[in-house]
Amino acid sequence: MKMNFTARQMKVYDQVKETAEKKLAKFDKFFDDAAEMDITFSLPNGQEMVEITIRSQGMVFRAEEAADTFATAIDSATEALERQIRKNKTRLQKKIKADAFTIIDEDLNENYDEEEYVQSVRTKTFPFKPMNVEEAILQMNMLGHDFFVFKDADTLETCVVYKRKRGGYGLIIPE
Repeated sequence: MKMNFTARQMKVYDQVKETAEKKLAKFDKFFDDAAEMDITFSLPNGQEMVEITIRSQGMVFRAEEAADTFATAIDSATEALERQIRKNKTRLQKKIKADAFTIIDEDLNENYDEEEYVQSVRTKTFPFKPMNVEEAILQMNMLGHDFFVFKDADTLETCVVYKRKRGGYGLIIPE
């Protein structure tokens, strides 16, 4: 698996990168050599934050954790990713076709000033691939988001699935 390291407004020491490589090497057993892992380090509000995104065969797994040290944040993010993979492994094998997911193209290498960041709106673009509601919910959960916009495979309408505060999911369909 290819690992890409990025630091936002800071310098990451080789020792931290080596620690991350050792701890994240366990994901090689889940993914093939074509998989990519993006590891981003940042220091928002005095906390050491690690964002890990794994892309493989159109699937996206993502975890973001903050802690007192990068090693602790890496451990927490690794545990979160393992839970996501194990939770969705059976569903992915049984119910979902290999090409059911779209790759979300995030600009993880973006450089920004703190003042600009507060005033700007982050824009993301991604290809819409028709999918059913179950596939959209699975993709939303793997990304760790509260909602997901998708094109319904049956109607070709743009729809939104979201997590409800009291549990369960909601679906927004345009009239």
